[in-house]
Amino acid sequence: MSMALPAKPTRPTTHNCEIQGKLNALSFKRFDVVLDDSDHCFRKNGPDCIIKAASKVHKKIMKEWRILEKHLPDSIFVRVYENRMDLLRAVIVGAAGTPYHNGLYFFDFYFPPNYPTQPPHVYYHSRGLKLNPNLYSDGRVCLSLLNTWPGKKFEVWNPNESTVLQILVSIQALVLNEKPYFNEPSHGIFGRAIWENRSKAYNEDVFLFSCKTMLLLLRRPPKNFEVFVRNHFRDRADSILRACFAYMDGSVRVGYYGNNNENDGSSSSSSSSSVEVSEKFKASMEKLYSELLVAFQKSGASVGNFVERLKVGKETTPSRFQVVVKKKNNKPGISKKVFSKLKKILTFLGFGKGKADVRSNGMVGT
Repeated sequence: MSMALPAKPTRPTTHNCEIQGKLNALSFKRFDVVLDDSDHCFRKNGPDCIIKAASKVHKKIMKEWRILEKHLPDSIFVRVYENRMDLLRAVIVGAAGTPYHNGLYFFDFYFPPNYPTQPPHVYYHSRGLKLNPNLYSDGRVCLSLLNTWPGKKFEVWNPNESTVLQILVSIQALVLNEKPYFNEPSHGIFGRAIWENRSKAYNEDVFLFSCKTMLLLLRRPPKNFEVFVRNHFRDRADSILRACFAYMDGSVRVGYYGNNNENDGSSSSSSSSSVEVSEKFKASMEKLYSELLVAFQKSGASVGNFVERLKVGKETTPSRFQVVVKKKNNKPGISKKVFSKLKKILTFLGFGKGKADVRSNGMVGT
């Protein structure tokens, strides 16, 4: 299985797809009021505590709404609820140059009865995956601004000055960052080789979890964001799949795709150099890549160029995946089983029977 990137199509290019994605996002309001709160994490909290009009809590929440409506950045979208002012849902788009690039990260907010004396409660929709030291698999969010982590006076919640917008921007910039491994205070300091190596390994796990989150979101998107989720991944599929390629073959360090200096984030790197990637990551990425192809195709994305990667030319040398299979077990049954699955994916994506021939020594295009 060749690790080479498919030739870049004349149209649409990765850059154009990302621009189109941003344009399509404009049709989905960054801030809006909705009715359906049935899947909100805090729906059962405080229904007996009706927020009275003109109360201090009511005024503060209305102020939050106005701030969000006017000042949300392009990569954050918020929905509030007409019948439950104490609830809010936000999604953050992962930034380029991080292992969260193009991922979607959902957060549910609950404003307690004594808000803003106390900060809002925040739940992260982890779907059972921990992809950041500050975001737990049980949904907890560890952040000084939420008073869930110790911080200096200017870092913790201030009832007179702190806002939901500050919380969202802090999560995007300080939590979903380039090297999340170092969010954990016990994880050494920047620059030392041993810690940097562990950070690289952590980024591999983060990207894998991020891809798994994409699949889970496409299968079951949060309410009021169904169309947004589908269109987001339809428009970003090209960029996401190219990142998968680049990370698997070591042409770009995991987490740096989309960065100005894509190889490893250092000024000394060059486009011809390569970076080390663990075999565990490559094997996991191979499987996820196939699943992403199917999911993106269902969302309406054009993935024809990437399907070609699942076919191997007659004169192509055995792939890393094939070699590993043979090395561990010389019985042809294992190889047949693995590549039979890829053949099914090709058929599902419209390439039909006979396009790929599964043989005991691997998969050969006809």
